[in-house]
Amino acid sequence: MPLVSVVMPVYNSVTTLGAAVRSVLTQTHSDVELLVTDDQSSDGSMDMLMDLARQDERVLPKQAPERGGAGRARNLAIERARGDYVAFLDSDDMWLPEKAERQVAFAREGSAPLTFTSYFKMDADYAGESTDFVPNGRIVRAREHVDYRAMLVRDHIGALTAMYDRNALGTRLMPEMRKRQDYALWLSIMRDGADARGLAEPLAVYRAHQADSLSSNKLSLVPYNWDLYRRHEGLSVPRSTRALAGAVWQSLRNSRI
Repeated sequence: MPLVSVVMPVYNSVTTLGAAVRSVLTQTHSDVELLVTDDQSSDGSMDMLMDLARQDERVLPKQAPERGGAGRARNLAIERARGDYVAFLDSDDMWLPEKAERQVAFAREGSAPLTFTSYFKMDADYAGESTDFVPNGRIVRAREHVDYRAMLVRDHIGALTAMYDRNALGTRLMPEMRKRQDYALWLSIMRDGADARGLAEPLAVYRAHQADSLSSNKLSLVPYNWDLYRRHEGLSVPRSTRALAGAVWQSLRNSRI
């Protein structure tokens, strides 16, 4: 059974952290390790993580030496990964119980080094567990196949659903950026020749419209997207403009779900 290394950055997430962690521990694919980096939280998140680690040895928390943001927190966790696959989950979102099992099978059957899935959206005040979640009609649907060119037009991959094959790609870290480091990672993997495959089944749950979410207020990401296209991907101004228009359109479209 392949080991799945789940990367989770945490900053002052005590109200949602427990449910997020338990959504990983209750996976039907039990061979997981949860690599959590606490980015110097002040709300008791690290204490909660230590309690969860005492209850289940698969929870592996570590505190960042200094505040560095979500990208650096993720990289500190990725550097500790031992798994065949590296997957991602933020501390305010959840995986559904069969996510790891179905996605690993999908990746192996299709020999896909980078995969992602559809996912549900839930309200910010949802207080249940992943095992209690009742499927709703708010689904962000995964595209069947995405290559580098398509990803430049818009980010098709929900970070909470992404998983890459560490045996095929090696250990891939996120670029040191304030935001959009997940998008930059997918682009770097695809730029090197690996396409992404999407699984149509929704297997994760994204907490929408939460002020402290790592992914809230998509439109505020416009300058970060522009910097990504121009500086990291080296796109011309016209191509960057087209890509930025696609990113804004996607954000507005997904916000209506």
